[in-house]
Amino acid sequence: MAVLDQLTSQEAIDLENKYGAHNYHPLPVVLSRGEGVYVWDVEGKKYYDFLSAYSAVNQGHCHPKIVAAMTEQAQTLTLTSRAFYNDMLGKYEKYASETFNFDKLLPMNTGAEAVETALKICRKWAYEVKGIDENEAEIVVCENNFHGRTTTIISFSNDPVARKNFGPYTNGFIKIEYNNLEALEQTLKNNPNVAGFLVEPIQGEAGVYVPTEGYLSKAKAICEAHNVLFIADEVQTGIARTGKMLAVDHENVKPDILILGKALSGGAYPVSAVLADDSIMNVIKPGNHGSTFGGNPIAAAVAIAALEVVKNEDLANNAQVLGELFRSELSKFIETSSIVNSVRGKGLLNAILINDDEDSDTAWNICLKLRDNGLLAKPTHGNIIRFAPPLVMTKEQLLDCVSIITKTLKEFEV
Repeated sequence: MAVLDQLTSQEAIDLENKYGAHNYHPLPVVLSRGEGVYVWDVEGKKYYDFLSAYSAVNQGHCHPKIVAAMTEQAQTLTLTSRAFYNDMLGKYEKYASETFNFDKLLPMNTGAEAVETALKICRKWAYEVKGIDENEAEIVVCENNFHGRTTTIISFSNDPVARKNFGPYTNGFIKIEYNNLEALEQTLKNNPNVAGFLVEPIQGEAGVYVPTEGYLSKAKAICEAHNVLFIADEVQTGIARTGKMLAVDHENVKPDILILGKALSGGAYPVSAVLADDSIMNVIKPGNHGSTFGGNPIAAAVAIAALEVVKNEDLANNAQVLGELFRSELSKFIETSSIVNSVRGKGLLNAILINDDEDSDTAWNICLKLRDNGLLAKPTHGNIIRFAPPLVMTKEQLLDCVSIITKTLKEFEV
């Protein structure tokens, strides 16, 4: 079979099932093209994308400005490693650092890599600045978190599917309940070796769980009182997804360490980053940490373009306005619905809770029917469906999607 031979959907699925590791359970749709808020399958059927590659495609599929930056740079210089300087990395570091109001940026490729990087920075800071004895630093995390799937990260996950049979696990983490300020206060008070608090401003994979208003600002104050670093994982919630450039901006919180990924490249290329001020980032010295591809010229060019698109097209405001409209319209339907219990979210990161247990296949079947009706979404935690369209969506498109969603849900009413 030639590489460019056109496959049917079933042929493509069969190839993946035979030759690929079964580490995902995709919705059975085979996509071959994307533009803006739309994707097309190999047979040519058009769909609204209501997942945005888990919020990586905030700027829409194949945004021309981002694609142009990527292709132009790819024809000039692709990779130097960090053995040498290149003429794009410094521009990117300056632009992103000024955009998010930090002194420095450490470039990586994937979200999980960025989380691992933040943990290393936090621990080194703990030993060299805070004065914790070496190898004694603890980092507080939240139950039902999702920060990636590396060995260290799954060590502090409580998802049995992600954890089982991957041990032994990495020590040095304390788990507390999410959205529980008292638990955070008591943990920091009783554990002088705590170096940092790693938190998602909204727990996305857990089902778009939005904390109580004031949780983030009060958690940051508690961390400051105990000289503990507040580490915000904004890989999914950042880059305008929730109606602000960062989700922590809703409470005017500046993290000590900020983790970014996904939409930092507009979905065009793997780009992630960790940002911090000099008092923290300067603990990293040559040889402490690195990545052959981290900070490569293509990544730098793509990230600058992706951030410019967000600013120039006012995508944060669009997410805020359309998110309010989406939840308002879905709430009207839910008032008389027996199949949906609630809708929740911020900006254009939302979810509906299906009236069934986590072990049921109702949410999956709803997503199959949504696919048939021209909209793509995916369940999380069995009975929750996450809705996260590209932020370039218009009001008319959003209302069309609401119509598709409510029409589909009505087919499952008892």
